[in-house]
Amino acid sequence: MTTLGMATFLLDIGRSLREAFFMFWETLWALVLGFTLSGVVQAFISKETMQQQLGTRRPLAIIRAAGYGMVSSSCSYAASAMSKSLFKKGANFITSIVFMVAATNLVVELGLVLLVLMGWQFMVAEFVGGPIMILLLALGGGLLLTGPIVLLARRHLNREEGHGHAEEPVSQERQDELERTPFREKLRSPAALSDAANYAVADVTMLRKELIIGYLVAGFLAVFVPTSLWNAVFLHGHGGWTVLENAFVGPLIAVVSWVCSIGNVPLAAALWSGGISFGGVIAFIFADLIAMPLILIYAKFYGWKVTLRLVGLLYIVMVLAGLATELIFREFHAVPQTRPLTIGPSHFSWNYTSYLNILFVVVACVVWWLAKNRARFGGGKGYAIDPVCAMQVRTLDAPRSTTYDATQYYFCSDRCGERFEENPLEFLKRRSTTPEGAQGTASQERDPVCGMTVDPEHAAAQRVHGDIAYFFCSDNCATRFEANPSEFLAPSP
Repeated sequence: MTTLGMATFLLDIGRSLREAFFMFWETLWALVLGFTLSGVVQAFISKETMQQQLGTRRPLAIIRAAGYGMVSSSCSYAASAMSKSLFKKGANFITSIVFMVAATNLVVELGLVLLVLMGWQFMVAEFVGGPIMILLLALGGGLLLTGPIVLLARRHLNREEGHGHAEEPVSQERQDELERTPFREKLRSPAALSDAANYAVADVTMLRKELIIGYLVAGFLAVFVPTSLWNAVFLHGHGGWTVLENAFVGPLIAVVSWVCSIGNVPLAAALWSGGISFGGVIAFIFADLIAMPLILIYAKFYGWKVTLRLVGLLYIVMVLAGLATELIFREFHAVPQTRPLTIGPSHFSWNYTSYLNILFVVVACVVWWLAKNRARFGGGKGYAIDPVCAMQVRTLDAPRSTTYDATQYYFCSDRCGERFEENPLEFLKRRSTTPEGAQGTASQERDPVCGMTVDPEHAAAQRVHGDIAYFFCSDNCATRFEANPSEFLAPSP
């Protein structure tokens, strides 16, 4: 490569990184708002209630599954694990899949990022096409996911779950207390808010790789992929054939992209800029659930025979939902008529985006501070941090748990649990203190008054002194400590 060629290549690399950064800048405030709201609803919504109400495929159960999915984590891996857990605990198979679809395609953070990065039409299309996809899934599921297939899925799942990884519910009292508390009271509770903040921080931590890959790949596509290649992949100027071909190709790109969750929105923006049809890009956005990593997870849960039917059904309903959405938007003349030459801005400017970003950076700092100091506010009871992906999970309904070195660890999905079991030290070395995801002997505290060993999960009382949380075996010990902390914290003679 000549010096001029190398310089041109490096210049294009820089342009790609600039495109990626400004796409991130355009969506920063929306990401913070979306993850914060998601953390609130995850902390306050009862999953046991979900399981009790999703046992059939009746319309009301389908609607409830979609509603519960909308207020859950947008992470595709977490959604697939939660769907599996619901099915295992008695939810109808198709209804549990509806939950998974809604959790990844009808969540607020996805809508906000679509609004900011691609325009209001795409945000509206999410909430138009999503219900269409769910309706088609409910109808088509009865044809492809029949009784024998569902029984096969349950048997395979039970075999997988029977290998010594049963769930071990703990802190039922704390969970019941939180779910009985009125919503308005939770919003005024520092403990509940700190739990919600930790959900938000944990979700961002878990999805950071997906987001980074999504923005970087979108930036490189915008700079390095020529228009001629997009024209070769997507038909243009063939009327109905163009719409049909683009809708069928869009989800196939999602399969090989290996990018899930919100990370595929920047890719969708790059595809839209490259020439894919409106219905094709909507089908691509919906298709994060058939990215190759998710297909392998379904096979682990339910076996390949069930997985091939499930993925085939999801692919068809994604294509049809994309086509139906485009037809509806064409009827109302709402399909965008222009395509951006660049996906994001090319320089900083003082506009509403900059002001919102500054505001929500402050919000993000407050959320992070609440999460890191939740012990001071009495939060964290009944929760654990997945030591692999750093997602916050309820110990009561964690999809997987395992014991290592007399300590219990909880995981957001079987995928994380398996990675931990293959090499626990790899993930434990990342933490300089006892993992938040642990439950066991390492999590015991000592009552500073009487010297009794206390489990923080079930401590009778807790007090904060000098930014340190202390746990007590009884209210009497806590009262004595409050009266004169130095008496019990002074070094022994």
